Amino acid sequence: MTQRITARTAPTTTSAARSTSEAAQVEVSKASRFSSDFKSWLQENGYGHFDFAKGDVPSFGGRAQPGEKLAREPVIFIHGNADSAAGWEKSIEHFATQGYQPSEMYAMTWGPQNPLLASQQHHSRKYEEEVRGFIQAVKEYTGAEKVDVIGHSMGVTLARKAIQGGDGFDPYPGGGHYDLGAPLTGSVDTFVGIAGANQGLASCAFTGDLLPTSNRQTGLHPQSKFLEELNEETGFEGDNVYSIWSNSDQVVGVGLAQYTSPIPGQDGQKVYNTYGHMGSRDLSVETQLSMIEEHKVR
Repeated sequence: MTQRITARTAPTTTSAARSTSEAAQVEVSKASRFSSDFKSWLQENGYGHFDFAKGDVPSFGGRAQPGEKLAREPVIFIHGNADSAAGWEKSIEHFATQGYQPSEMYAMTWGPQNPLLASQQHHSRKYEEEVRGFIQAVKEYTGAEKVDVIGHSMGVTLARKAIQGGDGFDPYPGGGHYDLGAPLTGSVDTFVGIAGANQGLASCAFTGDLLPTSNRQTGLHPQSKFLEELNEETGFEGDNVYSIWSNSDQVVGVGLAQYTSPIPGQDGQKVYNTYGHMGSRDLSVETQLSMIEEHKVR
């Protein structure tokens, strides 16, 4: 398969052929924020109401100067529960060594970063609209024909629904029935889901509706309606769909949910016998890159 490119620029070259002088020096931390150009654009183009656009949470991406040209498809990173954009430090910094510019990599923060609040998070209307809005914003801002999306943990299922679009129901206050709109499938070249709970978490079967994160409507309960409807279709995540996961995942790779991370209808997967829930993300950066650039599993 050949790699698709943005509508704005010339085709990309392979990683091996890039000069090291092209590589951006990038550091990602909780202090990282969108570039001034992207922040201004978000406010001026109808995205200012989203939490990711308000400037007070970790984020990454954007042109250094207006009019900067992109040489590659933008990559959008969606983190997991109780994490932040800073969680993508290893991936973004590795991609930068291979020639990716900050204008070609984007990460936002959804939800609280406090692990003590993880049990209160679920596939809410707010988070679905945030993730979908971010994907749309990056595509519009960059002018790209297609984008790549990489999700981790709960970010996998959030992003899958955001791309799938359509109706949703959030049983908690402020939720209710909602419609995300038409699928974004045609906007996504490659989707990579890392350590996602696509079939739910076995541990959530014990807590059920007692906790938002395990509830049977929008939680990670193995029989949640959200996951059931999400998995009724296949191939909607993008032109190329892959998963990365570990047999040693202490969060999703146990019990009844041992094989929860493969995405129904996927084109391929990389399975590690070691690593763990976070290691599947942080130690697989070369695999992530090969999936989005070469559409290969390495």
